[in-house]
Amino acid sequence: MRIALFGANGQLGSDLAALAAQRGLNLTPVTRAQVDAADPSASFDGLDFDVAINCVAVTRVDDCEKDPAPAVAVNAHFAGRLAKACASRGARLVQVSTDYVYGGQCEREPLGEGVGRAPVNVYGATKALGEDLARLEHDDVLVARVASLFGVAGASGKGGNFVETMLRLAKEKGRLTVVADQVMSPTASLDAGEAILDLIAAKAPAGDYHVVNSGTASWCAFAEAIIAKAGVAAEVAPIPTSQFPTPARRPPYSALSNAKLVAAIGRPMPDWTRALDRYLAAKGHV
Repeated sequence: MRIALFGANGQLGSDLAALAAQRGLNLTPVTRAQVDAADPSASFDGLDFDVAINCVAVTRVDDCEKDPAPAVAVNAHFAGRLAKACASRGARLVQVSTDYVYGGQCEREPLGEGVGRAPVNVYGATKALGEDLARLEHDDVLVARVASLFGVAGASGKGGNFVETMLRLAKEKGRLTVVADQVMSPTASLDAGEAILDLIAAKAPAGDYHVVNSGTASWCAFAEAIIAKAGVAAEVAPIPTSQFPTPARRPPYSALSNAKLVAAIGRPMPDWTRALDRYLAAKGHV
């Protein structure tokens, strides 16, 4: 099985490439020089693969709000073009998406795949459109929705991840104010990568899968756990979203249920607290 990985230099892509090497899989990173996701004329000619994993995305949520064009081009239209290329080759597509396709105004239980999408920002809307365009072009698409990723490589488009940002600010300031009314599913990119490769290996049916660690947390609770587990002497104070205005709205609740994923891969997903322990140890923070 030949796997083509688009977006191999990102946080999730880096872990996927490393995990595939550990498993002895035939995975080829596809560079921007080969296929520029922002270029609508970019060709997939010369690429041979049985599975394509699309980790390419414009992920800076507030920047997407200020200038939607790059997100529309990459998050939406590139997904459709890649799906069309997969269909012509008879290849599977794993389209990596996000919890931000949901609005979460009323929900307070982890969201299953059947919950209607209702993005509240441009980033989420372009990722939802990418899901739809991929499905329109191809009937063999695995949509892998991930959330609040933290990985050793860091998010290349954001210059790090939430864990590293909280640790840096806690050491610099000694006090953090973090929103407590946005609830999500903190997820290690390493665990998400393992699960995506397991879905491929299991030949899971086409459809949507929530690829997240188990458990939920507010951003404030996540920050509190980071600071406590790393042993940093700092205070974490909860604040409402109204006291932290941003150009893009965030869903108040985007925690995802991974029950469908667990059934498909035949094993449980680790709790996010265990994933955080492993991450902090790997980065030398504990």
